[in-house]
Amino acid sequence: MLAHQMLRTFHQRYGYAPLLVRAPGRVNLIGEHTDYNQGFVLPAAIDREIVFAVGLNRGPTARLFSLDKQQAHEQALGAGPLRPGSTLWANYLLGVVAQFESRGVAVPGFDCVFGGNVPMGAGLSSSAAVECGLAFALDHLLGTHLSRLELARLAQQAEHTFAGVQCGLMDQFASLFGQPGQVVRLDCRSLDFEYFPFDSAAYHLVLCNSGVKHSLASSAYNTRRQECEQGVSLLQTYYADVHSLRDVTTAQLARHRAELGDVVYRRCRYVVEENQRVEAAGRHLAADDMAAFGQLMYASHAGLRDDYQVSCPELDQLVDIARAHPGVLGARMMGGGFGGCTLNLVPAAAVPGFLAAVTAAYQSPTGRPLETYQTRIVGGVSEYLGNGVDC
Repeated sequence: MLAHQMLRTFHQRYGYAPLLVRAPGRVNLIGEHTDYNQGFVLPAAIDREIVFAVGLNRGPTARLFSLDKQQAHEQALGAGPLRPGSTLWANYLLGVVAQFESRGVAVPGFDCVFGGNVPMGAGLSSSAAVECGLAFALDHLLGTHLSRLELARLAQQAEHTFAGVQCGLMDQFASLFGQPGQVVRLDCRSLDFEYFPFDSAAYHLVLCNSGVKHSLASSAYNTRRQECEQGVSLLQTYYADVHSLRDVTTAQLARHRAELGDVVYRRCRYVVEENQRVEAAGRHLAADDMAAFGQLMYASHAGLRDDYQVSCPELDQLVDIARAHPGVLGARMMGGGFGGCTLNLVPAAAVPGFLAAVTAAYQSPTGRPLETYQTRIVGGVSEYLGNGVDC
């Protein structure tokens, strides 16, 4: 068990009993590229997690150890503002420390061993789990009593400043606010949220990793943001209540299609329709209509492929394979695009057949066997008891 591994390694390295914390990764069921347009997302915490053993060491140094990489890193604390360094994995942790310090909290020396089973680069937000787990542990050890929302903001700022990724709040929010058997709809403008039931015993969320990440991803992300902003700027000249694409209707878009131009119009149409899909998804979950929910996932993928144009042949192939399988209710690409994973909604009884079919049918560009992950929806960041049982 991961908790026992961390506990044993911590004792071997530092010789005292630590605090144990688990921080889950996340999936986003629907609502892609809506977060930076102040729209809605529908994430859930999953049973892939990063586990931390953390304790105060009464010295002036943070001693960090990555169990997965078998690497150690030490950082003097209290000698001035922290800066990102050349050890990239350590930056995610040191960014959290820097955010506590920016809030006036003097962080003393501490020891940290961490590791987990959140696949790197698969779009399950391993970085957010790392940030949120250490933030939760330090909050507990230092008695700062920050709210979960403040911890999420702190972790988000750590990623902005020390990892250089201008992410939205969804990943950190999902890791901290997850509930077992529930997905959470987050309003990315107001940060209001609402939970909806998801029967993890009856329906599984299966991830299929395309095995590729095309180089277009980062530049295309910035371009899509700019295209959305162009659309908002034009529409604001006609509608005073438009502050983001969240406020735009399909009728307004259609009315100004020629002025927007084909590309900007299609980018905006995708976001407006995706927000509508997220709201409809909540209604389907509340009514336990999973077939209707699955159809929204297929529609989301079509929009990402055709209007937002952030899919790729490998992701499209995986979705086509899923659509052809009689047991699958829905599938779509997940994440920024141009590679990564598809998310598949599959009744529990149909999972073995689907896994066999997709593994046989998918032709990976890397030549490696298709990686798949079955996930359950679990609670957010929490402390472990000493015996490794989640409390």
